[in-house]
Amino acid sequence: MSSHLITRATILGTGLIGGSFALALRKYATDLHISGWDRPEIVREARSRNIIDEAFTGDLAPALRAADLVFIALPIGVTLDLLPEIARHAPKHALVTDACSTKLRIAQSAAENFSPPATALFLGGHPMAGREVAGLAQADADLFRNAPYALIADSSEPRQPNPSQAQRDPRVSAFLKLLEKIGARPLWLGAQQHDYAVGMVSHLPQLAAVALGSFLYDHLDENGLPITVAGPGLRDALRLAGSPYSTWRDIVITNREVLSAALDLFARRLDDLRERLNSRELEADFDAANELYKLLRSL
Repeated sequence: MSSHLITRATILGTGLIGGSFALALRKYATDLHISGWDRPEIVREARSRNIIDEAFTGDLAPALRAADLVFIALPIGVTLDLLPEIARHAPKHALVTDACSTKLRIAQSAAENFSPPATALFLGGHPMAGREVAGLAQADADLFRNAPYALIADSSEPRQPNPSQAQRDPRVSAFLKLLEKIGARPLWLGAQQHDYAVGMVSHLPQLAAVALGSFLYDHLDENGLPITVAGPGLRDALRLAGSPYSTWRDIVITNREVLSAALDLFARRLDDLRERLNSRELEADFDAANELYKLLRSL
């Protein structure tokens, strides 16, 4: 099955990620018919901007009926609630994939609800792309370009990634071709591997930014100090602090064990830094941070 055989895509949730996916398909896979399902005012806007060809709201069944690809771009809690209904109504020939930021709970629910060939095939996914602000107005056709795109190799065995088994299904091969077209960089992970990794490199930085931002907010004086003397460094450090709690609530809840352990380790590192404030030993931490920064810039 080549990518052109995926002719109809239904996107559930047309905010930043779902809207960007629709725009990317519009730009790089121009032969697809794209449907969107969301709240009435959101799909109305998406349709008026020609981001989608067909708009659905309310009942899921009509939105799913003709889909070759179902792309779920909804919050984790909503996705978990809707997976049984999606499994019932998605065509058996379809591929269903999600874009949720944690994967273990999603993988467990998918294993319970999707049983090919009786149902569509489910493939867990997570594009490592986003912004600190949400909504369709922020959608970008090139949001996924050069971004890692995690794929969960086997929903029923989250500890044992097996990409060769998953890739054997022609629907997955077709989806991989679409990801290549929109410029994403797919990589295969187990669900637990994924949640540990993103907990360290995505969720922990978010909470660190929230902690720094709330700490400084609590220490503002009547003249706005210390913020009034802040330069671009603080704005860069606090970019993630612009994300709303509503975006992160389900992420934190479904990855709390990883985050709790990561916060403990990070707190110890801060304690170590405080102990070394008066010594040149702090130079080693700067050197390690500089090397990591160079590595990130090279990816």
